[in-house]
Amino acid sequence: QHYDIVVNGVELGGGSIRIHNRDVQKTIFEEVLQIPPDVAQERFGYMLEAFRYGAPPHGGIALGFDRLIAMLCNSESIREVIAFPKTAKGTDLMSDSPGSAEAKQLRDLHINLRVPKPQEKKADEN
Repeated sequence: QHYDIVVNGVELGGGSIRIHNRDVQKTIFEEVLQIPPDVAQERFGYMLEAFRYGAPPHGGIALGFDRLIAMLCNSESIREVIAFPKTAKGTDLMSDSPGSAEAKQLRDLHINLRVPKPQEKKADEN
């Protein structure tokens, strides 16, 4: 079941009842998403196992806050009201984020990066 919140022909949000049946979820993984059974078991086995014991129907709903504000302001485009716009690549034009963190910032947060070194090409690989 899927629900939409529509005001004056504008979709402001939506929601749905989530899959809570093991057999339905397994069919979605294998037949719709084409995930091989062994991969589905490796990635989602915990969920399929939990569904074996039964899960109550559950769902969610979300409101598009930017869409609501655009409607209330009579904006022609949602872009006019987006508080923190991003580029197509997901970067912030004002703060240039996401960006690289300085070594001190990483130390302060106790974050240790382990980045593999690029492999050098052998002489016979051209």
